[in-house]
Amino acid sequence: MGNLLTSLYNTSNALGVFNQALETTENNVVNANTPGYAKQVQALSALPFDPSVGLPGGVAAGPVVSTRNAFAEQSVRTQQTQLGLQQQISTDLGALQNYFDLSSTTGISSQMDALFSSFSQLSINPNDATSRQAVLNQAQQTAAAFNQAAGGVGTVSDNVNDETDGVVNSINQLAQQIANINTERTQNAASGMDAGVDASLNANLEQLSQYCNFTALQQPDGTVSVYLGSQTPIVYGDQANAIQADYSTPQTRILDSDGNDITGEISGGTLAGMLQVKNTMLPSYMTQLNTLASNFADQVNDTLSNGIDQNGNTPTTDLFTYDPVMGAAGTLAVNSLTPDQIAAALPDAPGGNGNALALAQLDSAKVVNGETFSQYYGVLAGNVGTDLSNATSATSTDEQLLTQAQTLRQQISGVSLDQEASNLITFQRGYQATAKLITVIDSLTETLINIIPES
Repeated sequence: MGNLLTSLYNTSNALGVFNQALETTENNVVNANTPGYAKQVQALSALPFDPSVGLPGGVAAGPVVSTRNAFAEQSVRTQQTQLGLQQQISTDLGALQNYFDLSSTTGISSQMDALFSSFSQLSINPNDATSRQAVLNQAQQTAAAFNQAAGGVGTVSDNVNDETDGVVNSINQLAQQIANINTERTQNAASGMDAGVDASLNANLEQLSQYCNFTALQQPDGTVSVYLGSQTPIVYGDQANAIQADYSTPQTRILDSDGNDITGEISGGTLAGMLQVKNTMLPSYMTQLNTLASNFADQVNDTLSNGIDQNGNTPTTDLFTYDPVMGAAGTLAVNSLTPDQIAAALPDAPGGNGNALALAQLDSAKVVNGETFSQYYGVLAGNVGTDLSNATSATSTDEQLLTQAQTLRQQISGVSLDQEASNLITFQRGYQATAKLITVIDSLTETLINIIPES
């Protein structure tokens, strides 16, 4: 009778164990697509079985174990951070490329060529009013092309500032959410790890990795500390420390909650891409563009100053003007000249075309760092194109590496509906078999009781 009661106890306990395993499987299935969720496994352990010493055996439910793998998670975050960097550079330079299109008929290269062609046309008939006006008109268009390119760089720069503000806000919001999760974990530490809270934490960390590089450290109390780069704490316990973007200088700076410059710590994510474009790439392009604009204007002005106008006078007003402090490309303009003020002739040949020919020959003169105007501009436009191409190529590679990292993580800790279906069937059958066993034991117990004679 005692053995039957022991068996009844064991099978009844097993029902509870299998029911808990079924609940774990069900939770996995319903959270299969929940961001940050890692598959949970119900641990089962056999109880000691030795009837001779009164150990009845049976099965016990151990802890519910998360399959989350720290290495796999870090691999995904690392690749996400690198992808964010290259994607951002590719996006920002893609918006800039149109301003440096060598094939454009309205771009700088075409307009400079057209101006030199107008000087060549003027040399054919140096006293023709229409040809002289054509030079002035083309000079206006050339200055406008430089202005447009400089304006394009400025527009992209302003857009990057807006994007930076958005990313900084997102980083601060995620930091606060992680701090809130830390608070929840601390308050519920006695109940153990909650799969839902854990999923929320890791989803936030993965999203944060798109924006910046960081180090996340698990603390003994169950909280997670997050350090931007590897030094600046943006989450510590239940405290979130906000960062901010500073545009008070030409170079964008990222400041910590105490106002310290931490820009150098940011090397990955979209924020790093924005900083690289704003602080390094755009200034480089702008320096080259200003160099070209100033040299172009100076060479044309100097050559014109060597000649005489249609009235035999030495020029007193330059064709081009610009502000070297504000930037030659953005401020390049044409002074108010009349057609007869174009110095097409040389002093020793009034009414001739000597200076117009000299102006036309500037097209092939290597006067900008040993290159012609067109060659120098080609290098500048090529730099923009190369940087964009490199970022686009790196984006493609990083997308593949991220997919590989995500696949590995899925294999380790992702929910497989096929596997969960198999587990569901296994636990259901175990539950049904155990229930059947209880029915048998109950029947045997009833039979045994019935055959015991009444006293």
